[in-house]
Amino acid sequence: MSRESVVAKRYAKALFELAQQQNAIADIEQQLKLVVQALEGDASISSFLGFPNIDTTKKTALIKGALSGKISDAVLNTLELLIARGRHEAIGAVYEAYTKIAGEALGQAQATVYTAKLLSADELAKVVEKFSAVAGKKIVAEQVVDPALLGGVQVRIGDRLFDGSLSGKLARLEKSLKTQAL
Repeated sequence: MSRESVVAKRYAKALFELAQQQNAIADIEQQLKLVVQALEGDASISSFLGFPNIDTTKKTALIKGALSGKISDAVLNTLELLIARGRHEAIGAVYEAYTKIAGEALGQAQATVYTAKLLSADELAKVVEKFSAVAGKKIVAEQVVDPALLGGVQVRIGDRLFDGSLSGKLARLEKSLKTQAL
């Protein structure tokens, strides 16, 4: 486990405990997601935060000025702390760790549903319902379109991959035929 992921888990755990006390677990998760998207979407902000010759008080003042009133004090204080300690690169990892901690506490699991074509809301709901039963948790799904799958569905829940795609079936068939030929 890398040092950054250990640090991110500590910050995420502290932020989660604070969110739990304030009954704002989902709100804080959404705010973190928006902050990460904003930082990843604008390279100039990331380079500004990473520039060593700029005083950290100026960096935190910029973040505070831009985000004050738009996100909770808990998220803002966490960002300030990360920036002040020179760990602004860990903000994305904090978000990922927070979603895992929050999901476990709420009995949820993040899932990525890969399909060859975009599913309708009803079709996605059926996939979520089926895999909620398999995982024993409420699934929160994100859909990704991957034409290379040819058809069918792949679902990734944590580190488990459920492959019902046509390309996956063809790959397994090819492997089976190769082992039989030997």
